[in-house]
Amino acid sequence: MQQPLPESIPLSSPWRDLLRELAIRPSKGKGQNFLTDQNVVARIADAAELSPGAVVIEVGPGLGILTTELLARVGPMGKVIAVELDRRLAAYIRELFAANPALTLFEGDILRQPPTALLSDYLGHTAYSVVANLPYNITSAVLRHFLDSPLRPTALTVMVQREVAERIVARPPAMSVLAVAVQFYGRPTIAFRIPPGAFIPRPKVESAVLHIEVTPTPLLSAAETPAFFAIVNAGFGQRRKQLANSLMAGLVLPKAVVEQGLAMAGIAPTRRAETLTVAEWVALHTALRPLRSV
Repeated sequence: MQQPLPESIPLSSPWRDLLRELAIRPSKGKGQNFLTDQNVVARIADAAELSPGAVVIEVGPGLGILTTELLARVGPMGKVIAVELDRRLAAYIRELFAANPALTLFEGDILRQPPTALLSDYLGHTAYSVVANLPYNITSAVLRHFLDSPLRPTALTVMVQREVAERIVARPPAMSVLAVAVQFYGRPTIAFRIPPGAFIPRPKVESAVLHIEVTPTPLLSAAETPAFFAIVNAGFGQRRKQLANSLMAGLVLPKAVVEQGLAMAGIAPTRRAETLTVAEWVALHTALRPLRSV
């Protein structure tokens, strides 16, 4: 027997009727809070700055309200590639947009779908964007999934938990691994905030639309990037400790080597990881690179 829908979905809501028809009870595990406010949808599309003919990847189209707007923005010469995990929603989206050749639907887990696979038929395009109402429980993983890819988007415009958005756009002395990871690849800004009432069911937290303009040329080569993030993760590994001590423990390096690297990068060993800029992390990586191989 199907469980009742959450009380936060109004009894008179047409969305409640649709969810009942599809036999879907929004899953907390899948982060299913469906956006239903058309004004918010239009603002998301505005923030994404889509042009006719653009190629867009949408993660989790859900009930299709954002998908409809994206298809209108990119037009018949554009492409919206939607990835939906829930098989019932995937079937609904497939039927809803059956007459629109601009939509391609992939059913499955976005984290198991590399951008190169999603875009295999459109590799002639040098640019694509990501626009999505992301499930909050996989926000960080999805961002890294696209930003770490050799085929990065030109921009990501995603709805996330407000606190996560604020962490991502933070500056020293409030940096985090996530902030460094995103800012390493691009420039994140908060486009606008969204109240819980724009969703069904209503989430218990506020949301925000995050726009990330991806840098065309990475700060480091793909070969150097893993070593860079190893240093960043080591630095944040023991946040209550001074940076020198955290790096010694995380990288298993002698004190003299760590202190020499910090001195070469112009960073005091007594500083803490959250006070460093991305540029300083890059400088530290450059300084430690020859020393770690000795």
